[in-house]
Amino acid sequence: MMPQPTGRLVRKDDGVYLVLDRMFKAPIEEVWTYFSRSPRLSAWLGEYTGTGSTGAVRFRMTADRPDTDWEDVSILECSPPHRLHADVGPAGGSHRMFVHLTEASGHTTVTVGRRLRSLVEEADEGPRWDYYLDRLVAAHDHKQPPERAAYGPSMSEHYRMLCRELDRDLRSEAAAARTAASEG
Repeated sequence: MMPQPTGRLVRKDDGVYLVLDRMFKAPIEEVWTYFSRSPRLSAWLGEYTGTGSTGAVRFRMTADRPDTDWEDVSILECSPPHRLHADVGPAGGSHRMFVHLTEASGHTTVTVGRRLRSLVEEADEGPRWDYYLDRLVAAHDHKQPPERAAYGPSMSEHYRMLCRELDRDLRSEAAAARTAASEG
């Protein structure tokens, strides 16, 4: 069965985020270790060095390729086992990310968000993050990770459509605001 796109675009005060959820039948503390413990993080996404409590670590994403470069990570907020907010990458070119975990009735929901710098240029982040989070589910469930090729053109088109629609809405709102300001 082909994977389906699960992300959505969410407008926040600081920009537009690609947001995706996954649910686990597991306690929140267990799921948190897949974000906070390097061996578990490396099972699905990448590896890090440093100490998160200092506010800075280095991260290398290995889910796509094992030979990627290390990136700086600035931890903006870390409230185990519920919240992690960080900027990943070089200053001026970093990506704002968040991870929120909630637990109810023996299930933990993971919500991951990545701020998009451009709706037009970053629509392909959707399939990547669906792939990464499906790798997380596979790692947690001790199953084979999905094949990257399955997260291709059909899924990309879904995210491009979401981005085009939101871009159109934002442009309409901006035009309406300009009109209202000129009449006011």
